[in-house]
Amino acid sequence: MPPRAESSPTLIPVPTRFFVTSGKGINKTSELNAFDLALLQAGIGEQNLVSVSSVLPIGIRQIDRVPIPRGAITHCVLARHTGGEGEVVSSGIAYGFRSDEKGGYVAEGHLHGTQKSLKVFLKWRMEEIAHFRGVELKRIHYRTEELVIPMDHYGVCVSACVFLP
Repeated sequence: MPPRAESSPTLIPVPTRFFVTSGKGINKTSELNAFDLALLQAGIGEQNLVSVSSVLPIGIRQIDRVPIPRGAITHCVLARHTGGEGEVVSSGIAYGFRSDEKGGYVAEGHLHGTQKSLKVFLKWRMEEIAHFRGVELKRIHYRTEELVIPMDHYGVCVSACVFLP
């Protein structure tokens, strides 16, 4: 059977919208509690998150963050970084559309360090993604989060590109 053309109908769900969000959480008890707080701040703490890779389909459009029903299976590209007292942690999402209008790509990243350092890393990742595919990207967009973790606490930064039908 020949492969389907990209414009043919399919039973496989293809997202039509996305939004990018981020959050951070600090907690004295555990990293898990800090992670939960970061997800809540990002507006995705009441969903069942499913990690996906990083392709923006043809025709997808970016929207502002919207409420998602509690318990919804929610596909996203998720960057997460955890740290302990006195550390600086960052997480981020970079995304850009192909210049040929055939969708785009998302890169996630995290590190011990600042948002500024992370943005340099994400730019490099996006350039590599385009290079591997032999395509050019339009403008690259970024959403990063940075956290200086207080003494005697755990901290987590999250950044996500959330896909919607």
